[in-house]
Amino acid sequence: MKIGVTYENGQIFQHFGHTEQFKIYEVVEGEVVSSEVVDTNGSGHGALAGFLQAQGVEVLICGGIGGGAQMALAEAGIQLFGGVSGDADVAVEALLKESLEYNPNVTCNHHGEHHHHHEGGCGSHGCGSHCGGH
Repeated sequence: MKIGVTYENGQIFQHFGHTEQFKIYEVVEGEVVSSEVVDTNGSGHGALAGFLQAQGVEVLICGGIGGGAQMALAEAGIQLFGGVSGDADVAVEALLKESLEYNPNVTCNHHGEHHHHHEGGCGSHGCGSHCGGH
């Protein structure tokens, strides 16, 4: 199995559509046997799902991700664990131990002043405990 992580300087990069690198982990029988950092070569948003699919990635761990990218991943058959932050290697180990904290309702919220309203987003009440306290 291959697990991909949006990657920057050892950490999980928080904006899927803007990630410039993925770290891809090869997992055999629940253990990471190898990993490599791959450059997206400027691919963005929708193209990234195809990029991951071409790399053989079956599971993606990331921070923020928009609805369109989520759909593209689903169509590519890639399982998504979003809303994750921190060290990439630690997150993969946690996933393999089935202890990864992620947000199944993650949305992309990095648009700043545009105030896009996503259905199921945090709205005016803030995330609070919904986001795992991160």
